[in-house]
Amino acid sequence: MSEPAEQIELNQPEPAPSRARSTLLKRLADVVCLPSSRVNAFERAMTADLLVEMLREASESERERVARRLTGLVEAPGPLLRTLLRDQIEVAQHLLTECPHLNDVDLVDCVRTATPEHRRLIAQRRGLSETVSDSIIEFEEPSVIETLLRNEQARISHAGMESIVAGTRSDAHLVPVLLKRRELRPSHAYVLFWWADSEARRTILQRFAVTREILQEAAGDVFAIAATEGWQDPLARKALQFIERRQRNRAALEKSQFDSLESAVAAAQTGMSRELAEEISYLSGLKPMTGAKIFTDQGGESLAILCKSTGLPRAAIRAIWRGLRRAETDESGAIAPGLARALNTFDIIAVDKAQTVLRYWNWSLSSALTPVLLRAIREGDEGGIDQFSVPQRTAMLALSDELGR
Repeated sequence: MSEPAEQIELNQPEPAPSRARSTLLKRLADVVCLPSSRVNAFERAMTADLLVEMLREASESERERVARRLTGLVEAPGPLLRTLLRDQIEVAQHLLTECPHLNDVDLVDCVRTATPEHRRLIAQRRGLSETVSDSIIEFEEPSVIETLLRNEQARISHAGMESIVAGTRSDAHLVPVLLKRRELRPSHAYVLFWWADSEARRTILQRFAVTREILQEAAGDVFAIAATEGWQDPLARKALQFIERRQRNRAALEKSQFDSLESAVAAAQTGMSRELAEEISYLSGLKPMTGAKIFTDQGGESLAILCKSTGLPRAAIRAIWRGLRRAETDESGAIAPGLARALNTFDIIAVDKAQTVLRYWNWSLSSALTPVLLRAIREGDEGGIDQFSVPQRTAMLALSDELGR
């Protein structure tokens, strides 16, 4: 019985490589690699065009040899490079790992048209520009972004860092390496804080919780000037609110039903309501949105920052914790982990540093967030709302309403 035609075709051995083709590919690559003193730009471009046409039908081994030949070329024609960079990784890897002269245009083209493995090799390149890094980040591939973050020679833009920070909500393993990047700014770190684990939060507070002494010295006389003008300039007023030493809001106290912040906290001990949460926020010099974020945070550290910043005693942490209906002990009778972290944070952070953190939260949550970071906070809050108690849900809904405006 005769074999089917398709089977006969599959059983045929591959044709032997053409010696003429191999030799011609090598010679054309040699011409492309000649110095400018031997070949002008038009001759090089013409040769590259011919080489590109041949590479379309060449075998993988032939394309790989050409790619390897071009790794030392300083000014390879763009169409030829892009053809090889878009090739399968076995071919492109020689240029991506061994050619130091690839320009941003060719690298970005490769990022956008090739595979995750191509992007991973690009992320490892020395001296990677912000333009190329940002194009890699756009694909939101955790393993590739981790490679990029570990590349100390790569530069990442402010917007690129924001995208990575937002992505860490679902890819928490990126947080430790992200915290080591020199490009990370307080505006990034204090947003990252809200979904970071306890170890990362400790690192954020240690690295970014700084005093404002230098600002207070520089702007010491400006407070009097602003007061003379009746605090009419909103930009100056907002900046000075960040700088000043006093945290509590005296104007809010005059309008409050409570005679002090301590009284409001004592009232909240029996059950935190939306009204009490807003009142404590106002008395603490915070917007309700910032207060809601603190009261719904399960970690405990942010609550310690609030109490230390406003001069509340250590016992206020337990009072608010109890008002939020959170367990104070675990099953073994030991202090609950979240409460323990809150008390420990209260003990180790200085008042001025805690105020810096709190005011950065208040400032960033109300005015400095970009759409990327705003969306990351909002999506995380709304997605986890079912785990909160009734008072916490009330505060969370208040926060979501604020963020949605």
